[in-house]
Amino acid sequence: MAAGKQKMFDLSAHRGGRGLCPENTLASFSNALAIGVTTLEMDAGVTRDGVVVISHDMWLDPNITRGPDGQWIGKERKLIKSMTFKELQTYDVGRIKPGTGLAAQFPRQKPIDGTRIPSLASVLDLVKASGNKDVIVSVELKYDPTDPSLPTPEREPYAKALIEVLRKGGFAKRATIQSFDWTILQIVQKLAPDITGVYLTSGYNEDDTLNIGKAEPSKWSDPFNVNSYGGSVVKAIKAAGGTIWSPDSRGLTAAQINEAREAGISTIVWTVNDKTEMAKLIDMGVDGIITDYPDMLRAVLIEKGKAVPKATRRTTGGVMCRVRSFFSRNRG
Repeated sequence: MAAGKQKMFDLSAHRGGRGLCPENTLASFSNALAIGVTTLEMDAGVTRDGVVVISHDMWLDPNITRGPDGQWIGKERKLIKSMTFKELQTYDVGRIKPGTGLAAQFPRQKPIDGTRIPSLASVLDLVKASGNKDVIVSVELKYDPTDPSLPTPEREPYAKALIEVLRKGGFAKRATIQSFDWTILQIVQKLAPDITGVYLTSGYNEDDTLNIGKAEPSKWSDPFNVNSYGGSVVKAIKAAGGTIWSPDSRGLTAAQINEAREAGISTIVWTVNDKTEMAKLIDMGVDGIITDYPDMLRAVLIEKGKAVPKATRRTTGGVMCRVRSFFSRNRG
């Protein structure tokens, strides 16, 4: 939700809306703006020369990446932090590799060959050039406290780098920083109390990041052991100073949503790509939904008589990606 200010239902385009456009690219963010969204959701990494870039993983994904020779890269990890920004720009992330499970998952995605991994600064410039003064930029910091061997930056320098770009771009009041690692969110709150933190959780079966009901405290929610709060995620987030909870949509209950609302915490669920499930969650009272198909969610909100953000007519940043596809298939 819009940095604690926005009252409209939060229509958040996951990775810019990767069901329609190559993920986390200027094209996907431009497309989402043209559809009309509340929030542009994305993920951040840092190159060897300190440039904050937009990428879901800390390495190049072989499912979406071709090298300077035009060939699909292999499975050996090519770490973003080991490359300069200039080197990173030689890789093409404009389409999904045919025959992969990812390609089957997102058949509507329009390929745009020649697409590069953008810097966060260029995304902010895109938003400013669009003339949209309301859309929120929500950036996830990736950090896995259960596996310190993973190639992520150290927490504080990572947070500082992101905060610096947001402030320099004039987006401190129009940004949220999200993470599953609550320790890094505590660092963000200390360094930048003007930027809202979003507490991500997965409490679904084997994906549980909180160790609810278990003897060992979760490293993800450290130093706020959810079990010290009667197993209530909401109470733990409240104690941590959070105002936005972003849980896995699976297993979420109306009672949890109501508890969050009573505590003054907004609930924005991830990642929902089914129209029926979207409608169900809206009826349950969530404050927002993160989706790979922002056009679909927008249509559901309109069907339910909910207000939706204005589409941005003046956009830049590349080819548009089937903005009308869901609407045109669902008229009448």
